[in-house]
Amino acid sequence: MPLVPTVSEIHVAKATRLPMRAVGQVEVEEGRGIVGDRYHGTRHRHVTVQSATALAESAAVFGRDIPAALTRRNLTLSDGVVPREPGARIRIGDVLLEVVRVAAPCKLLDDTIGAGAQEALRRRAGSVCRVLASGTVQVGDTVDLALPPGV
Repeated sequence: MPLVPTVSEIHVAKATRLPMRAVGQVEVEEGRGIVGDRYHGTRHRHVTVQSATALAESAAVFGRDIPAALTRRNLTLSDGVVPREPGARIRIGDVLLEVVRVAAPCKLLDDTIGAGAQEALRRRAGSVCRVLASGTVQVGDTVDLALPPGV
């Protein structure tokens, strides 16, 4: 029986390049993103989602652990494969996310995690999503990754 993914970590930053800080829950607003995060109110980059499964794969390539907070993603899921195809949907409680694109790892990761981190995270860095329905997300919430587009 497959494991049901849960939200294992939540990270936000008030501004670009500021360190991410771990929080236990966030308010997520439709069409705007996570309240208090640097991307709140941007056009499409509302929430970034990654999986601990993909982080473990990246760490194997990188040769050491990659802390979730240093990847600069908002939500880290305990298990599973985060959808990458635009239009795919992810539900966390009342919050409904729609994948916009793959989250490409930036060069800053080589500076904060170590040389080679950007390459190790390539194709494993999660997805950028827009918010279709508001709500609260907290650590421990279950996640539905199997929603078809348009649901």
